[in-house]
Amino acid sequence: MIKPTTTSERIIEAQPSTEHRLSDKTLIIFDWDGTLMDSIGLIVESMHVAGEAHGFETTDKAVKDIIGLSLMNGIKILYPQANDVQLIAIQQTYAEHYIANSHSTPLFEPIERMLQTLQQQGKTLAVATGKKRKGLDRVLDASDSHDYFAITRCADESGSKPDPQMLTDILDYTQQQIADAVFIGDSIYDIQMATALGMTSIAVDYGTATSAELAAQNPTIHVETPQALVDLLCR
Repeated sequence: MIKPTTTSERIIEAQPSTEHRLSDKTLIIFDWDGTLMDSIGLIVESMHVAGEAHGFETTDKAVKDIIGLSLMNGIKILYPQANDVQLIAIQQTYAEHYIANSHSTPLFEPIERMLQTLQQQGKTLAVATGKKRKGLDRVLDASDSHDYFAITRCADESGSKPDPQMLTDILDYTQQQIADAVFIGDSIYDIQMATALGMTSIAVDYGTATSAELAAQNPTIHVETPQALVDLLCR
């Protein structure tokens, strides 16, 4: 279930009473794209459409590497030669294409069942995402997921990852401590954000970053599939 690729993973399994014992975590914070929702393909497609509409090109890997950042920060990295007017136009075209096709981005198959189980267990659930508030609210509505989460925080409210402000906002709102929480994400920025606070982190391999890229960030735990994440959190 957990890949035995790092010392930290082996410690978690060998010494479940350590500070990283998941059964003791009362606050579970998720990234959204690529962690809960199967949206990476649409993000990559939308960015290609937006860039090419305004005379710019990039690669699939380059787009995946900026997922997790705020949208405008990512666009600036992908298209450093674009001027301010072009950057805004790319952002608008991206949003139009993504919204028009967002019906094709469901939650990963076992995720809703996991959220239901964790809620029934009395866990407090939250989201920290690079999306804008309008974008997150739209996908929460589409997936009928609002009621699972006590609080959600977005990049236009708290700053772009890996700045940990989103996590501190969630901790403040829920009145919980860093030691009570675990953060789960699929990008290097997710793991960097959790590490900045000394928070337990779970890296998932099925989203943006490769297994090697995530391992280099030294997450507390590393899982390969959505089902492995469900098994880990709900055991």
